[in-house]
Amino acid sequence: MDIAQLSAAPLFDPGRGQGVRQFAELGIALLLSSLIGLERELQQKSAGLRTHALVGVGSALFMEVSIHGFGAVSGLVGVDVRQDPSRVAAQIVSGIGFIGGGLIFVRRDAVRGLTTAATIWLTCALGMACGGGLPLLGLAATLVHFLVVRGFPVVTRRMAMVPGDRFELHLSYRTRRGLLGRILELCTKKGFRVTDVHVDAEATEKTAEKGPDKADGRERGKVKEAGVVLSLEGKGSAYPLVEELTDWEGVLGVGLRSVRDSTE
Repeated sequence: MDIAQLSAAPLFDPGRGQGVRQFAELGIALLLSSLIGLERELQQKSAGLRTHALVGVGSALFMEVSIHGFGAVSGLVGVDVRQDPSRVAAQIVSGIGFIGGGLIFVRRDAVRGLTTAATIWLTCALGMACGGGLPLLGLAATLVHFLVVRGFPVVTRRMAMVPGDRFELHLSYRTRRGLLGRILELCTKKGFRVTDVHVDAEATEKTAEKGPDKADGRERGKVKEAGVVLSLEGKGSAYPLVEELTDWEGVLGVGLRSVRDSTE
């Protein structure tokens, strides 16, 4: 085949990698990557259904182009062309790192988004498998994703060596000597391990009653208020702890928030 014959070839030629098989491979990549993206979307992660679907289909399309897109060029008379489909695959893996890196956040020595970044990487791999004519491997990778992301946390929570549930206890209190220490002691007595303490350094001052005054029988002074966030780990319910702290003198407000795995 010469260049003139190549130019005259039909645009929609099913024999040049545009047949039913190739469209089916793209469809399978879309389906599998969408399943993974839907799971991430329901978990309210930064990369959801649309991101994973586009990564899966895009990776599959790159593989299709790598395998079928340059076949006609290799048949040109007088042109020595050596095809290496693995080059495009290697560039896909390198390029997906930019998306994965943008999903990882570091805040106060806590890393978040590692699991979602790894999921993007896996979605790219299953898209490449579908585009490379290996849809069963792509299906197997999808099943492995759900096994690891949904099944492994259940197993680890049942293991005795792994800490139980994680909570963040948000407190606002009047600063007085020994109150924070008593709060930490109570958390320990309730069976929780304090893994992190973050005290709001900008304590506010509010006017409070302190005693008799010449004008209206009351003396008004300044009382400082502070906020603290305690990261707790334990296997029991934290609600009794909240109820007891609410009744303490000097404690102005108590909030509780469940914390999931920070690497997801």
